[in-house]
Amino acid sequence: MVSNGSDRPVIGVTTYLEQAQTGVWDVRASFLPEVYLSAVTDAGGIAVLLPPQPVDDDIARAVLARLDGLIVSGGADVDPRRYGQEPHPRTGAPRTDRDDWEDALLRAAIETDLPFLGICRGAQMLNVALGGTLVQHLPDHVGHEGYQPGAAVFGTGRVAVAPGTLLARTLGDAADPLDVQLYHHQALDQVADGLVVTACTAEGVVEAVELPSSPFGVAVQWHPEEDAADRRLFAGLVDAARRRRLAGRQPSAHPLPQIAEQTRTER
Repeated sequence: MVSNGSDRPVIGVTTYLEQAQTGVWDVRASFLPEVYLSAVTDAGGIAVLLPPQPVDDDIARAVLARLDGLIVSGGADVDPRRYGQEPHPRTGAPRTDRDDWEDALLRAAIETDLPFLGICRGAQMLNVALGGTLVQHLPDHVGHEGYQPGAAVFGTGRVAVAPGTLLARTLGDAADPLDVQLYHHQALDQVADGLVVTACTAEGVVEAVELPSSPFGVAVQWHPEEDAADRRLFAGLVDAARRRRLAGRQPSAHPLPQIAEQTRTER
């Protein structure tokens, strides 16, 4: 844990933008479950919210220039048209403003070596941003709804973590299967070039990927923010963000995979 506020890294967390009720008001609002904020602060970071808004590459870079790390949070389904498919009947209504926002932030994070963590939708968004595809309704493939048992009901699952990966090093004891909380009816299908699969369920569902070209580029489909007793993933992100901050934020730009540039042009 850091000793004072001056060396606490600032972690941006993307948010929902939904119709919300509070008091007498029923308005479109940016919000995020508190568990995300607690996870960041428990790990020694300072959390700031990043609501969806109009974006271009310059805006994304300007936002990230003020941050030490990024979390792309969970939420609604990614628009399947971003990966060349028509919507499945069970795919939710698209949130194109959030898709555009998080796509731009992830690309800028990769290009500038900003440490990032994707959670659930965040893992799916990373895969799509780099040219991958998604399974739109996982029960069609696995034959059950255990990955999302019901509305606001988390499933429990066990994942095997690949040894020697950044995820394994971050978790510290990856020789044993990891029990996680799941809430996703979609999943990674074709994994984008440049990403490495680092955790799967016994059924072969991809539950984590990482981007080796980034100093800390990890994304999981489970919900680590829900486990207050285990902040290892958030601690790993905060530690990487702190190292970058202390190094003076000297990025060495990485080009995006060619497939991602082609996908972007076709949208």
